[in-house]
Amino acid sequence: MNLSNEHVLSAMTPEAVANVRSLESELLNMPNIRLPMWHLFHVGTYSRTAMIPAGCVATGALIKIPTLLIVSGHVSVYVDDSHVTELTGYHVLAGFAGRKQAFLAHSNTYLTMLFPTQAQTVNDAEREFTDETDLLLTNRQKSGL
Repeated sequence: MNLSNEHVLSAMTPEAVANVRSLESELLNMPNIRLPMWHLFHVGTYSRTAMIPAGCVATGALIKIPTLLIVSGHVSVYVDDSHVTELTGYHVLAGFAGRKQAFLAHSNTYLTMLFPTQAQTVNDAEREFTDETDLLLTNRQKSGL
């Protein structure tokens, strides 16, 4: 799959999701950094933007709804069991439900996920797109993890 041509992040197999969970377990043994995070609600859309600094690895929560993902920077993305793709520049990707990506930033990279919602708070929007809210930066950074 060539994301830069297809502009799609497909649902992942259970094995691929397990691979990302395994990576998350390994990352817990490494020093954590605080990633900048921005949230915006406008015209029935929620967007959340994170900046992954160059040289850092980040994983996402298991996404349970379709979203858009905007990538700006230079990053390798774990897509499935047999594929990691490298994105350079600016990309708008259709993201399907059932994905849990891992990212390696080669330069400072911005990721903006957005979706339509009636949510009025960040917590409500987070519960709408994932059941893994405890893994989200907004909750981990509040608790000091």
